[in-house]
Amino acid sequence: MKKAVFLDRDGVLNRALERNGELVPPSNLAELELLPRVRDACESLGKAGFLLIVVTNQPDVARGTLNRHVVEEIGDAIRKALPLDDIRVCFHDDADQCECRKPKPGLLLQAAQDWGIDLAQSFLVGDRWKDIAAARNAGCRAVMVTNGHQHSRDLSASPDARVHSLKEAADWILGSQFHEGALAK
Repeated sequence: MKKAVFLDRDGVLNRALERNGELVPPSNLAELELLPRVRDACESLGKAGFLLIVVTNQPDVARGTLNRHVVEEIGDAIRKALPLDDIRVCFHDDADQCECRKPKPGLLLQAAQDWGIDLAQSFLVGDRWKDIAAARNAGCRAVMVTNGHQHSRDLSASPDARVHSLKEAADWILGSQFHEGALAK
C-alpha cells in the first residue's frame, strides 16, 4: 500500500486572506499566493515516496459567496505550480452534514480507497482543529501549521507536531520515527 501526505489548502499551501477580521480563501486567481518554500516541501515529500493529496473545505460555494468554477480554477493553478497527485474538495457547509467536510474523514477515506493508501502510514498537514480531527478520524498522524492566526493556536487540537510552515512539517515527517525508513530515536 502507498503512503500519503494530505495537505490542507488555505493557510498551508497558499496564503489565507484576512477580511473583516476573518480568514478567507482567495476569491479569485489574482489573490492566490503560494507560501514560501511550499514547492520545496512538496518535492521533498514526493521524492520520499509520499503521494501528495490536497483535502480542502470550501464552504463558500454552498454559502453562495464563491463560485465553484473559481475554486476549481485556483485548484488547477495550484496543481500546475506544485507536484501534487490529487486535489479533493468539499463544497458543502456544516449544515449539509456531508461525510466529506472536515472534521469528518470522508475526503481522506475516499482518496485512500481510490489510491490504495495505508492511512496508518500517512499524515495530514493542516492549520485548523478540523484538519487535526479529520486526520485522527481517518487514522492518520497530524501536523498543525501554527501560522500565527487565532485558529491555529487552538490548544484543544492534539497534533503529533506543531510547526510554522509546510517546509517544517515536511522536515518533521521525513525525520519522524513514524516515517518508514527513518531511524527511531
